[in-house]
Order: sequence, then structure tokens, then C-alpha cells
Amino acid sequence: MESTPPATAFRNAAALRALVGAAPLVSDWVTIDQPSVDRFAQATGDHQWIHVDPERARRESPFGGAIAHGFMTLSLIPALLAKTVRLEQRMGVNYGLNRVRFTSPVLVGSQLRAQFAVASVADVDNAGVQVVWNVTLERQGSERPVCVAEFITRHYF
Repeated sequence: MESTPPATAFRNAAALRALVGAAPLVSDWVTIDQPSVDRFAQATGDHQWIHVDPERARRESPFGGAIAHGFMTLSLIPALLAKTVRLEQRMGVNYGLNRVRFTSPVLVGSQLRAQFAVASVADVDNAGVQVVWNVTLERQGSERPVCVAEFITRHYF
């Protein structure tokens, strides 16, 4: 993924709270290529042919070519968030997910971007805040998202 820093910085919990109900923040596009899919397969041990054998996937799969792993698509969320939102904080952690759906396949060669809408910001222990992000990953040229998720992060300013 490209390394352009996000334009808007958030320096405290109040700035995050101001995003509740606001328009989603939108990431830049990222291209899903076969070498990235292959590295993900190597890292996870998931070598199913629909991911790692483009020729067979073109011939035999209902998708017309190799597709990215659903969990690879999901794993893009933290990196896309970091490239979309600059949080000037002491520390931030991924806390988890409440809901995830893979609503459409991601063909290798697709371009994806994420929309991040802040659903809630709540105080947590150790002077932190927990943010629930409604995330929609979309594929360029498609009306249907490829993934929707409720992503939870914690931030300490």
C-alpha cells in the first residue's frame, strides 16, 4: 500500500467523539495482487486453489479467477485505517470485531478502499477510549461491498 500520510490528525478523545454520526472517512484505493495473496496463503497455511492457482481458478471457479482470502480482506482494515486517520496518541490497539460479513469476492487485480464511520466512542480503563467503527470495504466498479465489519479499537492519548 502507498505511504501517503492522512491529512487529518486527531489528538484527543473529544476529536474522535466529534466523528460520531459524521460522514465516513474514506481511504485511498489499494490493489490486491497475486503476490500479496500468495504471501497471505504462506503466512496462514491456507493454500486453497481458488486463492493460489490463478489458472485453475480461471477455469474452474465460479468467480472467473483467483480471489483473495476473506481474512486477507479483513486484515486490511487496520492498515487502511492508519492510512486514513492520523491518531496522535501514546498507544492504540485493535480490540476486536463484533460483526463481519464477506459480501462479495475480491478478484485478484481488484482495487479496494474502506469507509470508516464512527458508531461510538466510550471511556475505558487507564484513561483510554474505545471506538466502534462501522467499516465498509468496497471494490472499485462494484455497487456491492466486499466486506462489512464492526471494528473496535482502543486509544490512549
